[in-house]
Amino acid sequence: MPKAFTRAVSPKLAECELTHLQRMPIDAQKAASQHEAYESALEASGFEVIRLPELPHHPDGVFVEDTALLLDGHAVILRPGAASRAPETSSSAEGLAPHFELHRIESGHVDGGDVLRIGKTLYVGLSTRTDAEGIAALRDIVRPTGFDVVEAKLKDCLHLKTGATLAGPDRNGSQVLLFAPDSVDPAQFAGIEPMAVDAEEPNGANCLRVGHQLILPTGNPRTAARLRDRGFQVVEIDVSELQKAEAGVTCMSLVES
Repeated sequence: MPKAFTRAVSPKLAECELTHLQRMPIDAQKAASQHEAYESALEASGFEVIRLPELPHHPDGVFVEDTALLLDGHAVILRPGAASRAPETSSSAEGLAPHFELHRIESGHVDGGDVLRIGKTLYVGLSTRTDAEGIAALRDIVRPTGFDVVEAKLKDCLHLKTGATLAGPDRNGSQVLLFAPDSVDPAQFAGIEPMAVDAEEPNGANCLRVGHQLILPTGNPRTAARLRDRGFQVVEIDVSELQKAEAGVTCMSLVES
């Protein structure tokens, strides 16, 4: 059974790092309930959910994607660009060590939310959280494992995967890249068929493929309908409270591929 690694919501979630959103009141208890429903969706898709060690004093700890990258039996421990998040990586390494061969980025910064895997290519967004030095360090680490790293450009969004995620093969076998035109230019990615989200649903660009299903945040009905029209099995999950902390559905888990 494939594994998905998560971490509990911190009671201090309202103190999270914010880059593009205005701070709003966040109900951490409601966020925790939504997170549990998210974990249930992972389990329903055939994944064993394993929680990483809790970090109650780290507001952003639930966003585990930024701390590590899972690649075919390897786990690369990353260096998040927000200084407050640096201590989270030790906890992720502790939880992942029994399951993967660990590697660590030692210089620069890379947030996992900026890493988009398409086949054996890792497209890494140059953002406010990921820098050129970190991208070069990641390239050196993953090259021996058979992966290439390509720098990607993004516009006004937090992470690359805020604006583009791989939905996977549609009913015709085409690899579909779901993207928000105001955030990411799909022409920079090879081997995909771009599909724009509805103009009024930019949050729909962040989807998570688990098994044969796509997890999509609620509030994106037209984008969900377009995906279903192409044969995707879409599961809509309410993560509205977590979205106040700039969350997407990819950022709350590390999914074994």
